[in-house]
Amino acid sequence: MEYRTLGRSGLKVSVMALGTANFGGAAADARWGQLETPEARRFVDIALEAGVNLFDTADVYSGGASEATLGEIVSGRRDELLIATKVRFRSGPGPNDVGLSRHHIITSCEASLRRLGTDWIDLYQVHEWDAMAPLEETLEALDGLVRTGKVRYLGLSEAAPATIRRAHAVHPISALQTEYSIWARDPEAEILPTLRELGIGFVPYSPLGRGFLTGTLRSLDQLEENDFRRYQPRFLGDNLAANIAIVEQIDTLASVKGCTAAQVALAWVHAQGRDVAPIPGTKRRRYLEENIGALDVELSRDDVARLDGLATARGDRYADMSPLNG
Repeated sequence: MEYRTLGRSGLKVSVMALGTANFGGAAADARWGQLETPEARRFVDIALEAGVNLFDTADVYSGGASEATLGEIVSGRRDELLIATKVRFRSGPGPNDVGLSRHHIITSCEASLRRLGTDWIDLYQVHEWDAMAPLEETLEALDGLVRTGKVRYLGLSEAAPATIRRAHAVHPISALQTEYSIWARDPEAEILPTLRELGIGFVPYSPLGRGFLTGTLRSLDQLEENDFRRYQPRFLGDNLAANIAIVEQIDTLASVKGCTAAQVALAWVHAQGRDVAPIPGTKRRRYLEENIGALDVELSRDDVARLDGLATARGDRYADMSPLNG
């Protein structure tokens, strides 16, 4: 397993992390698939055996079930892995529990620590920003968690360059999460240059385009009725046909390389810099093993240039009125 240091932070992570949004069995969010605890435990075992050391979750995933399940699984072996989780703005029952206020940050972190069964969080990230609380108040609260040893490193998710700069000025930011893949290249314009200027690592989610870049999806009929992708613009109508054409070109290269389209797509992300460590997630063991196998796929400069030249996805990432956002 290759390990990379995220920016100038000193946080050393495996080149591939594991997303655990679907941990939690019946409580897990059906949009991402459901893993009962015994199978989730096997996922963690396989990942650790391969050298994966970063496991990503969030307090919002399945109402905390993802954190609780991960915490149960790694009990007694906490020193073997790094845990990344997130705090998301939302209103609570108390008068100060609003948005990303200091009170909300502290109480949310304490709740995550309890669910995870740990004394510290390796990478604590702000899931999304909230205009209700001043960014500096949020960051000062996060800085306090670092100083007290409850959090080791801070990260951001879905933050614009100006927000990244403001946050980094209050406390060093170690990593940023946002969507990035062969067909989702928006971060290349401003976000990646900002991260590299400031010395911040990049942890892309959805490096397989929500499963589309695996090359296995050709029709919405293949998706379960509650699959959130049925509502997303990239999977609908003419957009679907245009995006299938992108995957077919990845398939062609995969055939030449003797691997799968998913492995080519992940290898491309791995090749984007030594400050990049993607977080693919899956609900099937064989796909986890396939994703780990992508680490053995070598892309030449010509291969990377060929993939760079592909069109990006047609259609927005999310539908405004989908169950995910509505």
